[in-house]
Amino acid sequence: MAGPPKPHDAARRAAQTHFTQSEQRDKAIKQEIEKERAASAAKTARLRALRLAKEASERTDAEKAGAAAPKAAQGTPRRKRINHS
Repeated sequence: MAGPPKPHDAARRAAQTHFTQSEQRDKAIKQEIEKERAASAAKTARLRALRLAKEASERTDAEKAGAAAPKAAQGTPRRKRINHS
């Protein structure tokens, strides 16, 4: 025979419901983060491919013109010494 519901059963059900909802929110957030991460990785790969293609094109153009490819600046330029005699 079923008696009246016990208070701890109701609390347990409420806690389980809360826990289940929390897990669902966590899962949705993780999926969203993974989706954003994948979009960022795709964007980075696309931009890298464009940069490499541009550099290759510039290198080819420079070779055709007979000039060496421009080199990137290495460090900061040195200052001239001023002699305060």
